[in-house]
Parts: sequence; structure tokens; C-alpha cells
Amino acid sequence: MKTLYVKFVVLTIGMMFISFIFSFILSNAYYQQKLKPYNDSKNTKVALDIASFVEQHPQISLADYLKSISEVGYQICLVDEHGKRSFFGKSFRDKSLPLSIQEDVLGGRVFHGMLLFPQETFVTGFFADELKNTIGVPLKADGRSFALFIRPDIKFLFNEMHILFGWIFVIAITLTIIMVLIYTKYLVKPISTLTKATKSLANGDFNVEMEITRHDELGELSHSFLWMAKKLSQMDEMRKEFISNISHDIQSPLSNIKGYTSLLESEAISQEERIQYVSTINGEIRRLSTLTKQLLLLASLDRNEDMMKKKRYNAGQQLKELVRNYQWIVGEKEIMLSYSLPDIEIIGDPSLLNTVWDNLLSNAIKYNKPNGSIEISMEERADIVLVTFADTGIGMKNSEVDRIFERFYRADMARTRTVDGTGLGLSIAKTIVDLHGGHINVKSIENEGTAFIVELPKK
Repeated sequence: MKTLYVKFVVLTIGMMFISFIFSFILSNAYYQQKLKPYNDSKNTKVALDIASFVEQHPQISLADYLKSISEVGYQICLVDEHGKRSFFGKSFRDKSLPLSIQEDVLGGRVFHGMLLFPQETFVTGFFADELKNTIGVPLKADGRSFALFIRPDIKFLFNEMHILFGWIFVIAITLTIIMVLIYTKYLVKPISTLTKATKSLANGDFNVEMEITRHDELGELSHSFLWMAKKLSQMDEMRKEFISNISHDIQSPLSNIKGYTSLLESEAISQEERIQYVSTINGEIRRLSTLTKQLLLLASLDRNEDMMKKKRYNAGQQLKELVRNYQWIVGEKEIMLSYSLPDIEIIGDPSLLNTVWDNLLSNAIKYNKPNGSIEISMEERADIVLVTFADTGIGMKNSEVDRIFERFYRADMARTRTVDGTGLGLSIAKTIVDLHGGHINVKSIENEGTAFIVELPKK
């Protein structure tokens, strides 16, 4: 994670540097287009005012006057008719100036050195301490002609500001880098924690703990990670329980088959016992066959294979046919079965949905009480169809209802030990309903009964 930390810091500082370069380029464009002509015009006016004042007051000393002007923040060069130069104020760093320019100014022309100063110097041209970077105006004093070149003494005018802005710039950059380092560490810390937690998950340790105090995207990611770890832990427990249950459910009938087969080898058993043992073996074989078929169906549903063959069909007629098939066992157990099944068409897989109805009805029969009742109903509501299987059976506790759709889960084995089952039927039913875009809900009261409500979209 140090690599991400370093990358973030380098990228942030790099963006700051690039932003500075672009800002400098934009500032230079503004200086060249706006500030440079304005600065030239302003200083031209000052130079012309100085020349005008000298010409209007011939009694003053030109040297003393120019010296006083230089002391308020100007660099001045005075050139006479013979090319002799006199400097007032701070000396120019570069005193070179073409002779033609001097002659033009002595001849009465104004020299706009600030405006004509090379543009490739960027905004730094404003600070160029060169004689070429001046304003030149003609001046007459004592009957003689002069060329007056002036420019503001930038260091004199802005020396304290240079220092102030320099310190501001240095402090701002330093504080920005420090804050970037601190904030980046704060930003990357939860990612480092997530990395450690991920390694723990990879090693099979699902009991990860993370202190989450953030409310941004990283905080949301951490909450999602903890939720995922919890789900993985539950899935791992379910996997272990699944393996344990399926091993038991396969081993138990195999042990019974082996035991009864050994008994059949004995010549001492009677014909009646032999028939009973064979019937028991066949029952265990059917149990294994049912378990195998359910496991194959569940595996296919889990892989979400293209096994659904949807079509429009009459679900009411399908349920009526199922009820007719169970009439004999309902009568045998003396259970009263009533139903309200209007002709309602839905779009779905008839075979898979029949598995759902068959499982719910068989459970209602298995877990019912003697002389109990079962009520099946179907009704339309807007774009959905509700199918309800309600019985007056043994019911379930709330803790059992929460787990009823888990694979191989059987509610209170002490109460249901006489009832055959694999513990996969309701899990298969829920998976099929989910694949149809529906929902299956359970309402149950212990010792009073259970109702399964299947909600399916009509389209």
C-alpha cells in the first residue's frame, strides 16, 4: 500500500506543478495582451509629464529635479545631444541601447521600450532591469535637447512585497505538501486495513474487525466488505453443514441397505420378514433416488442453466390437477382439503412451478395434525398472482422460520423425526420462485399452523 501512498503524493504534487505551469502561461498571456500595453501607456504619461514640467519651469536645476524623481522610485537615463549619458537612481543592469533609438528620441519621437520588449521573456519582462525596457521621450532644457529614458525601480517599489510574496509562496507550498502527506495517509489507511482483512479472508478467517468512522465512499466500501465477510462466514457454515447433512443423508440409507441385505442372506428368516426387509431396502433406494434428483435439480438451478421453458399456461388448472393426485393420501390421513383456484394464466415454466406446488402441498400434508385442514387459494392483484398454502399443522418457531429455506435444514428434528424428507424441497422451491422473479413468504404459529404465500408476476 506504500506504493499507492507514494503514487498519490507524487500525482498530487505533479498536478500542483502542472497547474502552476498553466497558470503561469495564462498569466503571461494576460500580461502580454492587457497589462503590458497599460504599463507602457502609464509610464509614457509619467515621462511626458516630467518633460513638460521641466520645459515649463526653466529655472529649476534639471539634475536636481531628476535626482528627486529617482528617489521616489524611478530609474532615469538622460542623454544629451552629444550622446553623453547621465544616470539617476538605481543603475541599470544592462545599459546597452542602440544609437538609432537615442537619435529618434532626440529628434522628437517617443520610444516605447516597455511595449516593444521581447515577448519571449514572458511576464518576467516586467522585471527586466535593462535600458531597452524603458520609456524614452524628448526633453528641452536650457535651450538644449535631451532624450529622457525612465522606468519604475521595481526593487525599490516592490522589494518588501517580493519578500512577502516569496514567503507566502514557500509557506503555501510547504503546508500543501505536508497536508497532502497527512491526508493521503488518512485516505490510504482504510485501504491498508481492507488489504489485511482480505488476506485474512483468503486464509479462511472470516472474523474480521474494522473500525469504521468514515461516511464517504471508502466508509461505504468498508461496510460492504464487512457485510461480504459476514455472508461468506454464513456460506462457509452452510457449506460445512451441507456436507455434514448430505453425508448423513447418504450414509444412513446405505447403512440400512447394507444391514438388511446381510439379513436377507440368512436362511433362518421367514418369508414375511424377507418381504418386509426387501420393502425397507426399496424405500431406502427411493429415498436415495429422490435425494440425488433433488441435488441435481438444485445444482442446475444454482448454475442458472438455460433450463427454464417459459410459456403462458393456466396455473389454476395445474393446481387442481395436483390436488386430484393427492386426494387419496389426504383422505387416508383424514385431512380436510379446500381450495379456491380460478382459471388464471401466468407466464412461467409449468414443470418447475409444479415442483413448487407439489413440495408445498406435500409439506402441508406431512406436518399436519390428525383431522386437520389445508386451504389452497389463488388470486390476482394488479400484475401479480398470489398462491397460498395454509395448514393447521404443527407450525414453527420464529427461529425456524428464519432458516426454513436453508438447504438440509429440518425444523425441530424431535418433532419431525417420523417424517421422511431431505431438507432440500423448500430450498428448491424458493430458488425456482426467485428465478421467476417472484417471492415466497412464510407465516407460522407454533402448534397452530403454517401458511406459505407465493407471489409471482403474471408476465
